[in-house]
Amino acid sequence: MENKGHINDAPYMQRLSDFISQEYNLIAKSITPAARGYYGETWRLDTTDKSYFAKVDYFMRHQIIFQNSLSVIEYLCDNGIGFIPKIIKTKSNMLYSEFDSATVGLFEWIDGTNIETDETKVAEYQMLCEIYPLTKQGFGIPTMTFSNSVVVQVYEKWESLKDTHQNNVILSTLEKYRENLSHCASRLAHFSSVCRMNTDHFYFTHGDAGGNFFVGNDRNYFVDWDEVIYAPIERDAWVMCCHDWARALFNDTLNKNNIPYQLRMERLAYYCYYMLFWYLGEFLADIEKPDIAKIIDEYLDETCWIWDRVRFADKV
Repeated sequence: MENKGHINDAPYMQRLSDFISQEYNLIAKSITPAARGYYGETWRLDTTDKSYFAKVDYFMRHQIIFQNSLSVIEYLCDNGIGFIPKIIKTKSNMLYSEFDSATVGLFEWIDGTNIETDETKVAEYQMLCEIYPLTKQGFGIPTMTFSNSVVVQVYEKWESLKDTHQNNVILSTLEKYRENLSHCASRLAHFSSVCRMNTDHFYFTHGDAGGNFFVGNDRNYFVDWDEVIYAPIERDAWVMCCHDWARALFNDTLNKNNIPYQLRMERLAYYCYYMLFWYLGEFLADIEKPDIAKIIDEYLDETCWIWDRVRFADKV
């Protein structure tokens, strides 16, 4: 969600700017859209001498996740992690505020560019290995359960689409890939059962570190920690697991940082299938988009990046 409906709404932008000025005791000179992140509107707020990043989350199902993630960010920053944007607290020392029906979080502005290449994986994995040892229980964030409920949710949504003729294009698109999806659902059920037998070595995990890797002022950063949860390291490693060099690099980085763990093939396979359905579920939750059938078709086509991961998992 990139400031839908509000990007050119001057009265709204002024209200938001005034709210932040009052709530955070900042005199905002300007507010402009900042295309960072998916959940929530994102804005750049400029004062006379500094810039800030504001996330305004209107997604009801996501707000509690966003709110609970902020205490983890504060904890990590307080414990020496300097590559995460610091939270700016409200005048009443709160980690977030409420505006309209949205949750607002304010952060330091990172003047950088979102970059992800094979070469950035060296720094990315090193940074993650500075996070893992700081893992501490007691935060109100989810814990991975190795469930396969994401499949149930996708098929329930699929079935519900039959209630209206307006979704015929989406239905025919999904039907085209039914056999492949059925295979992956079966494989996910298998690895879900296998992985649930051992739930040790859970850490703070980002979930999309590579997609939120920023470079600026000769420094590297991770942004968007909304989805931080307790999970196995494979949650951060699966996206590159089809590359032998990436798995070796991740394992080597864990070893060099004295983290007593090596990537497990069954957990990597689980995440490959799990994330296939997770992304599909996100698309099906946004069926009002006029081009969603095309997006789903391109995603489920065998040339999409996700299927290299599925083919890797099929060999496990």
